[in-house]
Amino acid sequence: MATQQQTASGSVGQDFVEDFVARWLAAWNSHQAEQVLGMMGEDVVYDDSAWPRTMHGHADVREFLAHSWRAFPDMRFELADGPFLHPSEPRAAFHWRGDATHLGPIDPPGLAPTGKKLGFQGADFHEYSDGKLARLRIVFDVAHSMRQLGALPPPGSPGERLSTRLVNLQNRLRRK
Repeated sequence: MATQQQTASGSVGQDFVEDFVARWLAAWNSHQAEQVLGMMGEDVVYDDSAWPRTMHGHADVREFLAHSWRAFPDMRFELADGPFLHPSEPRAAFHWRGDATHLGPIDPPGLAPTGKKLGFQGADFHEYSDGKLARLRIVFDVAHSMRQLGALPPPGSPGERLSTRLVNLQNRLRRK
């Protein structure tokens, strides 16, 4: 295991990040919460587009992991591209691909298991401190996954146009 290689500028080394990303994906694929949590600082800030709120600390992340693996017990990830290091900060990003079968509830939004397989891709943005994740942002197209599960209408369809109008109306009403 590579230790964190901090340079004078504050960046991390390529060997550290490559090793960390490989271990990170392996931890997620293990479906063992302690492996994932062991790679994060106690006060990690974790923002994932699949979750309705930013997570703060291990307890929040543990809840998210349980929810994710309950809904998708065979979820797997692989590195697609990267990692890419920030030249002067202890940060890195990488592109990943995943696949899963929807075998448990997704709540929110309250979607019952469909048994459907889905493929998805996204990006992780990591900030490291003391060899662990201090901040994490994960971005992927949630709507694409929901369409694969039949929870959203196809792009460009009358159903999509109607749902877009309803969401826009709801947002306008919230602002008043």
